[in-house]
Amino acid sequence: MPTSAATPAERAWVLPDEPLPVRLMSTIWASPDGVHDDLSTTAALDGWLDAVGMDRAGAHATEHELAKARALRDAVRRLAGYVTQDTRPAAVSAMTDVAAALDLVNSTAAELPAARLALRDGRLEPGAHRGPSPVTTGLAQVAEQAVELLGGPEAARLRACYAPGCVLYFMKTHPRREWCSVACGNRVRAARHYQRARGHKNDA
Repeated sequence: MPTSAATPAERAWVLPDEPLPVRLMSTIWASPDGVHDDLSTTAALDGWLDAVGMDRAGAHATEHELAKARALRDAVRRLAGYVTQDTRPAAVSAMTDVAAALDLVNSTAAELPAARLALRDGRLEPGAHRGPSPVTTGLAQVAEQAVELLGGPEAARLRACYAPGCVLYFMKTHPRREWCSVACGNRVRAARHYQRARGHKNDA
């Protein structure tokens, strides 16, 4: 079971150049202490939305919206695992069914407010409408981007990071990129160096 850790605002540096769906997935992350969950409270969800530039318009997440955010994250992680054929045991999503994950992402994206028209003084103008809260709208925007990312050509660049203990995903932006971050790359190189040194020692 993931544990709560630093607030998203404190960890805004994690994969800042990745698409929003990848950044949402990255609120589940691992350290030597285990797997952590950055979306443990409604305040944490507010912090994450702020960190990724979503305008909450002063609204605060509700417990229902926190549950919605976590479910969306699990669904997107499940679909990312499907797209990347992820075999990392620690990265398994809480949502195991691909069809259920698809339904949840699509239904969340469908909550985006629809455009409205109004007739005022004989002129057509954008009309006010009653839509979901800014927090729910923000999550719907993430879901919409997840639809575009996972169902479009960019999905071919999505990768699971196989550095020791990592559970993150990333977009392969360079042919030589193999890890989600410099820190993961350094861990891999350190592990390889250790194995080589150990092998030389055993050969001596």
